[in-house]
Amino acid sequence: MTSGTDERALQAVAARALDLIGDGARVGLGSGRAAATFIAQLGERVRQGLRVAGVPTSEASGRLARTLGIPLIELDEEVELDLTVDGADEVTPALDLVKGRGGALVRERIVASASKRQVILVGRDKLVGALGERGPIPVEVIPLARGPVTRRLRALGLRVTLRASADGERPLLTDNGNLTLDCAPPAPLADGSGVLAPPSCGVPSGTPRRSSLRLPLSLPGSFASFTMITRTDS
Repeated sequence: MTSGTDERALQAVAARALDLIGDGARVGLGSGRAAATFIAQLGERVRQGLRVAGVPTSEASGRLARTLGIPLIELDEEVELDLTVDGADEVTPALDLVKGRGGALVRERIVASASKRQVILVGRDKLVGALGERGPIPVEVIPLARGPVTRRLRALGLRVTLRASADGERPLLTDNGNLTLDCAPPAPLADGSGVLAPPSCGVPSGTPRRSSLRLPLSLPGSFASFTMITRTDS
């Protein structure tokens, strides 16, 4: 599949997610390529008069939203988001997810938990049969807890690696000033609901989902390369 076709598919599925945004909605703004495409389209709708308020899951998403004129709000105690639009690193047929390889794990989890509905935009390359097939499962941890958390994760049989910065000279710090432990299971996890992990683990299997709907996007002359998946809170 050409990169042009892939980009058209991403734009189209982001537009499909945009159809879920009503006037006055409070929206969680995810991180990564797919989420950035959605944010760009949302910014265009805002310029056309759509009234929304956003809560970004990363500093990068916040900067993009401000550049596009999307009003941002704090996630105060009285704020409940109508939905969050984000990407994922892996998605199983049961709609279990791996998230956090981009480094925004804790904020993504917090914003999703404050949302009535979660919409995940993923490419075909993110669809897997079991969690951990294509990479480690990230755990974000405060620096003080690195030792005890690493010990507990290794006791679960996971191979734990501290994520380094791009130059490899120091540990990578998240937007929250935390560390990321990349955890490789001995074998892919067929059932995400059975994962014993801390709240900051990249397997959000605890996210309530009353109903889930796959919406594949068909393009003339090609297979759909992006899919929109909704996860609805009870």
